[in-house]
This record gives sequence, structure tokens and C-alpha cells, in this order.
Amino acid sequence: MFCHTIDAPFLAPSFQEIANRYRDNPDARIMLEHKLRVGGRAHWGNMAMPSPAERGGPLSPEDAHTLIEWVLRH
Repeated sequence: MFCHTIDAPFLAPSFQEIANRYRDNPDARIMLEHKLRVGGRAHWGNMAMPSPAERGGPLSPEDAHTLIEWVLRH
């Protein structure tokens, strides 16, 4: 929650921006869940998603799924 906010870009896109970009893409959930779990290259600007070690530890597949479902509803 340090990098994202609900409705305004901060260090990363807002949850609303992510939802707007990916909501109607059926393949996005899998990609976003994977990126949330392992980090990855930048899709928005120059800042990559930090690795789990840089964010406090690993995230289970179930928790990643729950978080992405929540984000895509915004």
C-alpha cells in the first residue's frame, strides 16, 4: 500500500487506473497475480514492481488472487 492509492497515482498507478486498464482483459488476472507474487518489469513508467523480499516477504497464490480481484473491482 505504500506505492499505490485507490484513486490517484503516487509512486505507482492507482488501483482505479489498474482496474481501468486490465478489467476487460481475461488474461490480465493471471499476469497481475504473478507480478504481485514475484515482482516484475515496469508497465507504467520506469518503476518496476519490487520483489517480495523488498516488500516484506512472499505472498501466497490465494492472497494474490484475492488482492487482484479486489483491485479489478475498482
